Amino acid sequence: MSAHREGPVRSEAARVAVLEATARLFGVRGYDNLTMEGVAAEAGVSKQTIYRWWPSKGALVADCLLEGLLLPDRLTPPNTGDVHADFVAWLGEVFAVLEQPGGEGLIRSLIAAAAENADVGRRLHESLGAKSSVTARLQSAVEISQLRSDAPLDEMGEALVGAVILRALSRAPAEPGIAERLVSAVLGQPPTRPS
Repeated sequence: MSAHREGPVRSEAARVAVLEATARLFGVRGYDNLTMEGVAAEAGVSKQTIYRWWPSKGALVADCLLEGLLLPDRLTPPNTGDVHADFVAWLGEVFAVLEQPGGEGLIRSLIAAAAENADVGRRLHESLGAKSSVTARLQSAVEISQLRSDAPLDEMGEALVGAVILRALSRAPAEPGIAERLVSAVLGQPPTRPS
């Protein structure tokens, strides 16, 4: 007697097609004008196929972002050898994304998806928390003595990411100098350079 699997068969090709279609349409339409119907048509799948994997548009966009299909370069802090300048530049870039059409919607969709789906929340924490590129960049600063060896890197990373989330939720524009002030508050003042 052969085993018969109950329920729909998951197709990796369909899942990838949906994620890629979401990324394309998000880039053209933004979050607010993205629809499950439009994604289904673009991916060549049924709407039911999408809802089988993602309970909402927010969860779909969150998964797309976590898979690196949306803004992949902007979520990774640069590494020029100057941790303070790198995080100021990174926060400035992220705040600029928030001010673009759809930028706030992207971050808010991540938050909403994490609130409604524990797995999305776990993946979001993994992507932006202790194992993230933010914490890895802080660790590289410890290795070249720009940060103390006992610095609480996970908490520092969470504080920086938390500032981004708070900005997105409050819809407050990034005032001049905010990135520098936030980085200085979390990492400490940058070392003075001899003139």
